[in-house]
This record gives sequence, structure tokens and C-alpha cells, in this order.
Amino acid sequence: MNRKTLVLPAVVGLLAPVLAACGASDGGSGSGGAIAVGTTDQLAASKDAPAPLDPAIGYEAGVWNVLRQTVQTLMHVPRGGGRPVPEAAESCTFTDTENESYRCKLRSGLEFADGSPVTAEDVKYSIDRVIRIKSTNGPVALLNNIDTVETKGDREVIFHLRTSDATFPYKLSTPPAGIVQQDKYPATSPRSGFQVDGSGPYTMEPEVKNDQVVKVAFTRNPRYKGDLKVLNEKVELDLFPDATAMGKALAEKKIDLMTRSMSPKQSQKMLENPQDGVKLTEMPGLAISYLGFDTDDPAVKNKAVRQAMAQVIDRGQIASEVYGTTAEPLYSLIPSSIAGHTNSFFNKYGEPSTAKAAAILEDARIHTPVKFTLHYTTDHYGDATANEFRTLRKQLNDTGLFDVTVQGSPWAKYRPAELRGEYAVYGMGWFPDFPDPDNYTAPFLDEDNFLNSPYDSAVAQKKLIPQSRRETDRSLAAPTFEQLQDIVAEDVPVLPVWQGKQYVASRDGVTGVEWAVNSAADLQLWELGRSTTG
Repeated sequence: MNRKTLVLPAVVGLLAPVLAACGASDGGSGSGGAIAVGTTDQLAASKDAPAPLDPAIGYEAGVWNVLRQTVQTLMHVPRGGGRPVPEAAESCTFTDTENESYRCKLRSGLEFADGSPVTAEDVKYSIDRVIRIKSTNGPVALLNNIDTVETKGDREVIFHLRTSDATFPYKLSTPPAGIVQQDKYPATSPRSGFQVDGSGPYTMEPEVKNDQVVKVAFTRNPRYKGDLKVLNEKVELDLFPDATAMGKALAEKKIDLMTRSMSPKQSQKMLENPQDGVKLTEMPGLAISYLGFDTDDPAVKNKAVRQAMAQVIDRGQIASEVYGTTAEPLYSLIPSSIAGHTNSFFNKYGEPSTAKAAAILEDARIHTPVKFTLHYTTDHYGDATANEFRTLRKQLNDTGLFDVTVQGSPWAKYRPAELRGEYAVYGMGWFPDFPDPDNYTAPFLDEDNFLNSPYDSAVAQKKLIPQSRRETDRSLAAPTFEQLQDIVAEDVPVLPVWQGKQYVASRDGVTGVEWAVNSAADLQLWELGRSTTG
């Protein structure tokens, strides 16, 4: 998922307000007492993505933020993080010592929002269609270890896995494992449009203009039965073109919350000069930013070029000058607050050095300057992205070893072009599907990797990733993840740049804000409520 963008608290799930101001809420723009939430996520239909909100297709943080409110999963990660617990399920457990057979029993009396019963066969149908559709841009890699899905009666589902996978409960907590209705979601093709139907905590009604969602009204689903406690009756999600427009709406009291992605300038300003009647809440963030490579492209095919880039890029300058207090340098695919993290890139390359980079290129007989274009998306990760890539270009070109240009494109064109292999070097963000080190390594290194990259590491794919998934106690897998991070630092199929904080700004009178965005940047709108005092 383009996922699923920053200094992180050491304990995942520890959510703490940074600043608070007290006063009565004037409410938001939502009718009927709806809590109005702003976001800069874009949900658009296009030729390349005609069904952006189908669980078998959507693999972006913004899409999942709609699906999590509407489509129920067997498991979910509880408030504050930790191991997954049953949601639509009454119970789930591995039934063998190899972690290859996983059995779930549904809660009694589950219904879809229209009153139709939710059965084990619906679960099987939903999982099977994701695997059958196998969308190139979609989340099928999360479920491709499933061999068969078996049902017993109306309430029991057994997943038979091809190989051991202790992370499977996490995968069942993600939207592609969401339960959908057979009469509304075709078995072998995506459901077009923007409507989502499920058995989750809310029903939804999208407002669409020019094939793009501008607002989603979430209404509490009275038939919902699950582990989540819904603390409001209605939430409206307003989609803004940029952080400036979203900030203006908050200032004008048209929305109650400003979520992702606030710009670094906005959060810095609120930190230094708190606004009357507005609270800024800092939350743990597990998102990372990195450069991806088409390792078949002549410009960067030789890993010495990629290693030289890793040797000269100054992550500290990017974090401090572009993102200020909202980011810190990242020297691994696995962020510092996730178990198993090691600073593999710093251990190998140390501080930025033009001389060392020149030696790497000279030893590989690479002619300099190496010429290529840095690509980035103009409308997906926030307003600071363009400045980040201008800084990267300057850092590379100032060495005299590179001749780099920069080009930006809107996400609707950018992501399909990247998947088609049109970019030699490109910027991406990663919002984890679940908070486990596997989700920062396997999506980049396994055969069905998220980047659709030609890069191949037999050691990672055939040995280390399967080895890590056999450990039910995830702390025991740390040495394996350290080896995987060292492989990435050596081969540089991707180049991590920074990890960040996430902030939410809210008007006084809104409660539950500290729980409304989890560490993976997923909205949990059911946590929001209203009070009469700040």
C-alpha cells in the first residue's frame, strides 16, 4: 500500500497530547451534529484505477481510511497497538505448531448493514476474490500465502497457509481481508464506483465531483456487532486539495479535526504559537519515506550507483531543513520504534562523503556524472515533497558525480507510471499495513513486492523472510531482520530517507482525538466524540 508520511516515541501505541487549549466547541461543518474531519487524501477514479475503494484493489492509506470504517475484518489491532484481537470473529487461533493452519469462529448474529446475515461463506468469498482478482496495484500480496479457505457450517473458517506465517493474524486485520457481500462485489472483477458496503461500524455515502470524492458521510451502523465501541452517530470526512485549504477550513470552524497530511509549517507554527481553541496532538508515526529504483534501468542498474547515492545523501539536512520537528533521518527500512531495527545504512556508509562515493563509482568503472531524473508525486505526501526533492537534487549534483533533474507528477499518473517501470528513481512513502518488521521488509523484497521491482534476493526471499515468519514470539526474529536490513544496505534496491511524526489539530470539544489516528496513520473515526468543555 502506498501506505499505507514523523521522532517517534519509543513505545508503539503511546499517544500523548503535545499542546492543549480549552474552550467550548463551535462544532464543524457536518449537519446533524456530525464531527467533521479534514484530510488531504485524494480518492479519484481513472482509467488506471476505476475501482479505488474495492478492498481487492485499494492499497493506499486514504483508501484504507474509508474501508476501515465500513468493512469488517475478522481481527483488528486494538487501541494503542499490540497483538491483533478478534473483531468480526469470536475467536481465532493457530491450530498447529507450524503456524500454517488458522481457524476463526464468527460472532453469532453478524449482519451486513442491509440486514443480510454474515456467514463463513462470505468470509471465504471475500478472501478468494482478492486472490482471484490479483490486482497489479492492489494488496493481494498480503493474502497470497493462503493455499485454501475452508468453511465448516455458517460460523467457522479455516485458512490453510502454504508456509508458516506468524504475522497472519495481522494480515487478517487489514482491509483486503474485509468481509463483503457476494451480491454487491463481483467474484472475478472489481466493483466500480465509490460505494462501499459491509458490516463495519459505519455505513457511508460519498459525494463525488468529476470522478473524485470530495466528502464521505459516515453514519453509525445500527446492525454492527464487533469489538469496536462507536462513540458518535455521524462523521463527515472532507477531502481537501492541499494542507493550506484544510488549515483554512479549521480556522474558519468548518471542520473539527485536521488530520493527514498537515504540512511541516502548519505543525511547527502550532507548536510555537498555540491557537486559541485548538489542540495539537502528537502521535506515534510509523510511516517512512524512501527512494525506489528500477534496478533494470541502465542509469541505476549497477548497484555502485545506488551505493554512491546512499553515501552522499544527507538525511539530517532533509529532515531538519525541509521537515523541521516533524521528521528524523532514517537509516533502515524498519523505523527506530519497531523491534528489530538497526541503523544498517549508517553502519555501512557513515556520514555523507563525496570522496567515498567517488571511490565507489571509480572502483565499479562508472563514468561520471551519472545522469537520471528524480521523480516525485506532487499531490500525495504533502506540500513539502517538492522542496525535499529539490534538496536531494542539490545534494547529488553538488558532488559533481551526478547530473540529476527533478520531475513531479500527480499521483493518479505517478503510481501507474512507476508500476510500468517508467522511472529509474522515484520517491515513495510507506504506511505500514501492520506494526511488525515483516511489513517493512517483505513488501520490498519478496517476489510479489509492492514496488513491482525487478530486484531479486534469493537469500531474502527463500531463506530469511520464511525464517522470520516462523517465530510466533516476534522478538526472536530480530536477528533475521537485522540480516535483511544489511542486505538492503548492501544492494540498495530502496534508499530510506526519513521517518516522521504525525500530528492532528482539533477544535476544543472533540474527544478521543488521541485514539482517532493509530501509529500506521489509519483513521479510527469511531473513537471521536464531543464534550462541552476542553
